Order: sequence, then C-alpha cells, then structure tokens
Amino acid sequence: MRRLPILLLVTALAGLAPAGAGPAPARADPAPRPAYPPTRVDDVVENLHGTEVHDPYRWLEDGAAPEVQSWAKSQNDFARSRLDGLAGRDRLAKRLHDVAYVDAVGVPQRAGSRLFFSHRKADQEKAVLYWRSETDGVDHPLVDPNALSKDGSTSLGEWVPTHDGRTLAYSLRENNADEATLYVKDVATGKVSDRDRIDGAKYATPEWTPNGDGFYYTRLPTDPLVPTAERPGHADIRYHALGTDPAKDPVVREATGDPGKFIGPSISRDGHWLFAFVSTESQNDVYYQDRRVPGSAWKTLVAGVPAHFSVWAWKDRFYVMTDDGASRYRVLSTDPSHADRKDWTELVPEAPDAVLQGASVVGGHLVLSYLRNAASELEIRTLEGKPVRTVKLPGVGSSSGIVGEPDRDEAFYDFSSFTQPPEIRRISVGTGASWPWAKRDVPVDPKPYTVEQVFYPSKDGTKIPMFLVHRTDAPKDGSTPFLLYGYGGFGINLEPAFSARFYPWLEAGGGYAVANLRGGGEYGEDWHRAGALGKKQNVFDDFEAAGDYLVKEGWTKPERLAIQGGSNGGLLVGAALTQRPGLFKAVICEVPLLDMVRYHRFGSGQTWVSEYGSADNKDDFGWLYAYSPYHHVTPGTAYPAVLMASSDSDDRVDPLHARKMTAALQAASTGGPVLLRIEAHAGHGGADLVSSAVAKYTDYYAFLFDQLRMTPPA
Repeated sequence: MRRLPILLLVTALAGLAPAGAGPAPARADPAPRPAYPPTRVDDVVENLHGTEVHDPYRWLEDGAAPEVQSWAKSQNDFARSRLDGLAGRDRLAKRLHDVAYVDAVGVPQRAGSRLFFSHRKADQEKAVLYWRSETDGVDHPLVDPNALSKDGSTSLGEWVPTHDGRTLAYSLRENNADEATLYVKDVATGKVSDRDRIDGAKYATPEWTPNGDGFYYTRLPTDPLVPTAERPGHADIRYHALGTDPAKDPVVREATGDPGKFIGPSISRDGHWLFAFVSTESQNDVYYQDRRVPGSAWKTLVAGVPAHFSVWAWKDRFYVMTDDGASRYRVLSTDPSHADRKDWTELVPEAPDAVLQGASVVGGHLVLSYLRNAASELEIRTLEGKPVRTVKLPGVGSSSGIVGEPDRDEAFYDFSSFTQPPEIRRISVGTGASWPWAKRDVPVDPKPYTVEQVFYPSKDGTKIPMFLVHRTDAPKDGSTPFLLYGYGGFGINLEPAFSARFYPWLEAGGGYAVANLRGGGEYGEDWHRAGALGKKQNVFDDFEAAGDYLVKEGWTKPERLAIQGGSNGGLLVGAALTQRPGLFKAVICEVPLLDMVRYHRFGSGQTWVSEYGSADNKDDFGWLYAYSPYHHVTPGTAYPAVLMASSDSDDRVDPLHARKMTAALQAASTGGPVLLRIEAHAGHGGADLVSSAVAKYTDYYAFLFDQLRMTPPA
C-alpha cells in the first residue's frame, strides 16, 4: 500500500472507476457548485488481486479522530443551512406532526394471567411497555423509556416475560444503538434487580426456564481489546440463574471463533430441550440437548446443509420450518429420539404459489403465515398438518402473523395496508371467531388513493412485482412526482403495510412505488439468492428497471423521479445513482453501505459476508469492486441531488460509508447538491423518538419537494 500526494483532485477521483467498467457517463455542463466545506484528499492506493484500488478519503473512516469529527460537524452544519431554508417545511412539519402523534398499540403477548404490550399515547415520544391483568383489566406501566433519560437517548430493546408473567427480562440501548444491557424486573412491584445486570447483550434475547428461575442468552465480549468486527466470533451461550453474579454465568455453548456466524439459544416451554443455533445469512446449523439428563452432550440435528432451519419443540416433538428442498419453505416434524434427517415427516408441503413466512404452535394448532405476491395470508392447521381454515384478512396488506401460547386458544394478529391503519384482533384458534382489540386512528383520508400491483421486466426479462400508490385520478402524462423505494437483500420482504408518513407526500400529489426486488424473500429463498453474492447486480438492474417502467408507462419522468433506501437499501440507491445518474432527480440514501471493498472490516460487516462476499477473496472482490458505489464516482458527472442520512451512534453500518461517499460526490458531481445529514443520539434505526422521525421526514420531503418542484400540502 502506498500514499500518493494529490495535487489534482480530478486525477485522484478518476482512479475510482475500475478498468473495464465501461464508458464514463456523459458529462454535463457544470452547474453552479455549492460552497461545500473543504475536504482533504489523501489518496491511498492498494493493489488487491492485481487491481489498483484508489481510496482518496480513507482518512474519513476513523470516526473518533478529531479531524473527522470536525469535518462531520461542518458537513452537518452545511446541510442544516440548506435544509432549514427550504420553502414549505413548516407546513410539512405540522402535517407530519399531526399524522405521527397518535395512539399506537402493539400486538399483545400473554404470559400467565397477564398481557404485555407496548402503547405509545398521542402525546408521548416513545412507546411504554404495559402489563394488563385479566382480573381487573387495568393497564400498568412497566418500562417507560420516556423517563429513562432527559434527552430521550435511552431506548427499550428486547423484552421477554417469564411464562407465568411474574418477572421480566429486558434490554436498554443507549442512543438506540445495537449495544445493550440486560435487566430483570419484578412485574408486580416494578422493582429492578440490582444483581442481574448483564452487559454485552447486543444479540441477547433471553430464553426463560419453565419456572422462571433463570434464562439462557447470547453474550458478546465487552473487552475493548477485542476488535469490533471480530466480536461476533467470541459470542457464546450462557445460563444466568436469577440473583447470581453474571460474571460467573456458566458457558453452555462455546463461541464459534468465526465472526461471520451468529449463535443463539432456544428452550422448549417444558424445559426438556435446549437448542443452539449457529447461523449465517445463508444457512444455520442446529444442535440440541436433553436438559432432563444431567451432563447431556450436544447432539446435532442438522449441520452443514446450505439451508435455513427454524426448530421448536412441543410435547417432546420437534417441528422444523425449512427451505431445504423447498425454496418457498415447508414444515416437518420428528421424534427427538429418532431425529435423523431420514426420519423427519413432512407436515406442510411447499406451496406452489406462496412463501411460508412463519410457523408456530398456538392453541394446539399449527398457525402459518404466508406471503402471496408480497401480501400476507394466515392459515390454521392441525398439528398433523391438516388444513383447518384460512383467516380472512380485510384485503391486500401485511400481517406479522398469529401470536399466542401453544396451550391456549386465545391469540392475536394484526393487519394493515397502504390505505388501512393498523388493527389488532383477538382470535379463537379453535373456532376462528375474532374480535377487534385495538385500532389506530390516524387523521388521513385514504379514499382519494388507489393501490395497484404491477409486474415489469428487469434487464434479463425476470418479472418484478411493484406496488404503486397514487391518486385515483393521477394522469399518465409524466407529470406525477414519484418516490421509488427498494431494499433487495437478506431475504427481507417489503410488504404493503401502512405508514402515516406516506400521506403528506400523497396529499401533495406525489406517487409512491415499492419494488419487490430480487434479494428479498417475497418469492422464497431462490428469489433471495438470485440477488446475493455474485448476483447482486440483479438487484440494481431490477430497481433501475422499476424507474424505467414508471417513465415508460407515463407515470413520471426523470426530473420528477426520486429514490430512497436505507442500510442495504442505501447500497441499492448508491448503486443506482452511480449506474444510472440520468434516471433520477433526487436520492435519499440512509445509513448506507457504499464502500464494498472494505465494508467487512467495520461494524457488523463480518456477519454479512455470506450475503455479499469479501474483497479478501479474489472472486468476491471481482463482483464487489464492479458495483461498489464509492469506487464508481466519476468526475464531471451530473449526479442527482443527494441527501445522505447518517446516525452518530450507528454500530451496525459504520457511518464511514456516508462520510466517504459524500466527500467523493461533492468533489465529482456537476449536478444537484450533496448534503450529509447526521442524526444525533441515534443508532442504525435512527432515534426512536416521534419528534426525531418528524424532523427527519420534514427534511426528506422538503429536500425532495424542492428538487422535484412540488408544493407542500396546505
């Protein structure tokens, strides 16, 4: 590796485009250049697998360096000076405030005679965790994040009650980051134990024993000498007995030593069976112990199979949901005493035209969640797999599934759609009868809007589904401003769910499009793998083809088309703006990955190698470098206007990506402004305050309205 003194900025940036990447985009006449804060260029050149890779802004990787912090502050100040002066933002802020500050209740979870659920009242910033007794129906606050810190920077993470509902384990996160600390609270008295505080709980979801005297959990090391990127490889499974010193918690499953793998426990409700899952994004191995036998050794249920396995036990029988031999998933079962793969019995075969999203035992039945063309369906079967009924949903929308106890008939499910706010219903699993339990009232009128699903061809001819939301009378003359959203990774689905923040956009005459790209799980694991590793370019092709479709069909035109994506979706829009800069007018790029040559060295990057690959490997480097957005910024290109959104405490995707890409685009672009917005006291998901969400979307929409020449709603 060598450092080069840079005298000519264009010379340095020209090296960012890999050889053989194709002709440079056509250059446009330069627009007046914004007076960006100065950025030092200190090019680093590495020879990776025979290719010279330029990195002019590597110095911006060190977020703790005073120079980087000063640079970031100047960038955020510059963004604020531009965003705060945009026309109509006060009206946007008011409308976003009106639709955001409403009562919101989460799906309840029963434990013993108590229901546990989140509830954010209309005048609150954060949801409070409550419990309700079935004897008096009174709601009791249990954990109130609003009262945990003066500035609202402490967030409630995981929460798990014991089966009898008497004790709660929960995690708190500073700045809504992933790092967490576990606590234990007595539900009746609200007293927090001073002996059961556990650090290193970033990946911990406690698994309680049947009588609630302890739990199994995943613990990460907190030793600062362990590099951040290597910490997952040091995670192990431990058992904590209530009231004992957590430092002495016994290890029940050793660390893998591989930072690309997750490890986590699960225990059967009767306590007979303890499972250990060792997982990557592409597969997981499953091991089990009989906890009734002292000193019982771990046995292998499945290992080394390139597939996903979700396993749970009920009445000494194992149930398995898997995509092994079934891209759209199926359910099998086996007797633990004869658990060889050949002895598994298929209960629910793979559906021919729907993807099984989830399965569990509730009320003595199998409850199944399906996705058909990206929309939810719910089904109930016997434990032998015989169909009982389909739960009728109000329309094409999204549900998180049926939630309940395996031995109790009562359960709950939710539903929402682009035009229907969330509703929660109580259901009898045995009879199928259901009743309203909670409904969110939002001051919006969905009647003027239409939702339709279209299918368009990608570059290779693959048909890609996309939801469109627009005014029923919207003309197809190219005049409608459209915001196109996508993700396309990790088998994650984009479903037609309600979001109040869509409505200020729709009310201003905008259209909203959600593309179900390859890389997601909307059509099963084959759909996911078609957008992963060396096939990642398919995702970008799908997204760019969505933009082409909207233009070709007359819905919009490039000067009225904006795109948005976050995290892996930030990579998506970063690739789109560098590959097709003339197709879009504006970009919202949130907490993104953008330097794909070095992503695996920071944050949680090692755990994503099975999804993206690693530049340490020659073959992987070839495809990563071919699309890495940071390495494809070309001087003199009229790039779209970009609002880069980062969080100061993001410990999942390091903010270095946003910093480096902002610097590269500001130096190279002859197009719209490039702004870096940094949210304070916020993790990868931002700050979990309603006011922060309102402020963020006020900035987003004001920026887009300005670029697309829209008028904010009155």
